[in-house]
Amino acid sequence: MSDTHIFFGEVIGTALLILLGGGVCAAVTLKRSKAEGAGWLAITFGWGFAVLVAAYVSNSLSGAHLNPAVTLSIAVKTGDWSHVPLYLAGQFIGAALGAVLVWLSYLGQFNQNDEPTLGIFATGPEIRNPAQNLITEAIGTTVLCLLILTQGLNKELGLSGMGILITALTVVGIGLSLGGPTGYAINPFRDLAPRLVHSLLPIPKKGDSDWGYAWIPVVGPVIGALIAGGIYNAAFA
Repeated sequence: MSDTHIFFGEVIGTALLILLGGGVCAAVTLKRSKAEGAGWLAITFGWGFAVLVAAYVSNSLSGAHLNPAVTLSIAVKTGDWSHVPLYLAGQFIGAALGAVLVWLSYLGQFNQNDEPTLGIFATGPEIRNPAQNLITEAIGTTVLCLLILTQGLNKELGLSGMGILITALTVVGIGLSLGGPTGYAINPFRDLAPRLVHSLLPIPKKGDSDWGYAWIPVVGPVIGALIAGGIYNAAFA
């Protein structure tokens, strides 16, 4: 993969991820949306489909990391850190772009908004306990990254493209099983870049961007990524 392919693959793929993932959150949350009130099942499956689409589109260009935690866990597994900054740059830009596209897609609803909208763009805890919230994010991310790392043990699975579908279904499973406490960021830039966009967009009555919590969905997934890489090297390498 060339540097150009890696960068644009991650920009395009992560933008699609956030557009469709943030889009389902907007659809369920905003008033005068046809999906208003559709609930947690709609959100978890929407994010799973977002991963499916984004990964299929970008896989041939960059390998479809779409998540700094995935990039870090692969670097721990392989020992190759040379392209990590490039992946991270593409992911951050793509996530910010995707968040802007969510806003544009629901512009009419956002312009008539009368409630806080941070939950459309970023995650937040149901019970604010930094230690618990951090642990929850680390555990969820460990599950995701370990699943991705171990797919490489079955070459036929990787060649068939089924690995992307399995990853998407795993994201649905994590949301259903582990998403209740924090909203399952399991991706630092899925949370950080859209949170920044939320703070900058001219959304009426949008509420606070909760920067005091913002470090948890960044640090927790990073910890989970490192744990997954360590487990892989200890048990599977």
